[in-house]
Amino acid sequence: MRWRVSRRSENVEDRRGEGSSMSMGLGGLRLGGAGLVAALLLALVLGVDPTILLQGIPTGSLPGSAPEAGSERAPRSAEEEELAEFVSFVLGDIEDTWQELFRQAGREYQAPKLVLFSGAVNSACGFAQAAMGPFYCPADQKVYIDLVFYEEMRNRFRAPGDFAQAYVIAHEVGHHVQNLLGVSDQVRRLQGRADEVEANQLSVRQELQADCLAGVWAHHAHRARQVLEAGDVEEALGAASAIGDDRMQRQSRGYVTPDSFTHGSSAQRVRWFKRGLEEGRLSACETFATEEL
Repeated sequence: MRWRVSRRSENVEDRRGEGSSMSMGLGGLRLGGAGLVAALLLALVLGVDPTILLQGIPTGSLPGSAPEAGSERAPRSAEEEELAEFVSFVLGDIEDTWQELFRQAGREYQAPKLVLFSGAVNSACGFAQAAMGPFYCPADQKVYIDLVFYEEMRNRFRAPGDFAQAYVIAHEVGHHVQNLLGVSDQVRRLQGRADEVEANQLSVRQELQADCLAGVWAHHAHRARQVLEAGDVEEALGAASAIGDDRMQRQSRGYVTPDSFTHGSSAQRVRWFKRGLEEGRLSACETFATEEL
């Protein structure tokens, strides 16, 4: 991905190093950002008992274990700093794309903030751990991401590549677009009157729409700035497939329960990202108006 063809965003809030560890209450085990992600990402997202994953792991044995009191935090690596720079450039490109699309629709785009954090963070939506993965909080209109998640994408989910990483940011900003358009409020109201299965189905449609909106960004970014290189689309499709509910449940549980899906299957996530990428229109992302996802 030719990511330096855009501009840096001024909407990046760097909170790395603040509240980066927490006590787990499991035999005194204390984990930092990377350890939490490695041990708990699937557990917390999919409802697996985290003690199963952590059973038998001695204190401090996982990557990212928090330093002892009084020890100094290791300096950030050049790789991490380049990744933070990458995030800033990608966010700037996403901002430019949505600002223009909103202008064409006669609306004003309000760019979200993107918060870089380590291990854990306080947001207007509550306290969050890196193990939950990147997320968007509509209450403060901010996207939150611990850069360790990209290491997990590469190593655990076998979804490497810079465009795969850009897809993650574009997906979360897709939730911001939904918030600005009123979609998020409508979904919350409907979920308040629905049973658990229906609420999950609404969540799936919302997530698939965010995937499609990520594809819309990629369509226009490449058309305007030729950001895509050979293999980039495959990277994004690989990432979308890797984090499908069916694939993640099968890896963590050994079986799949579709009624518990909240993000969509691998095939669905790939299909809707491709639709946005190929068509480049918001109207192509009507996941709430179709029976077949």
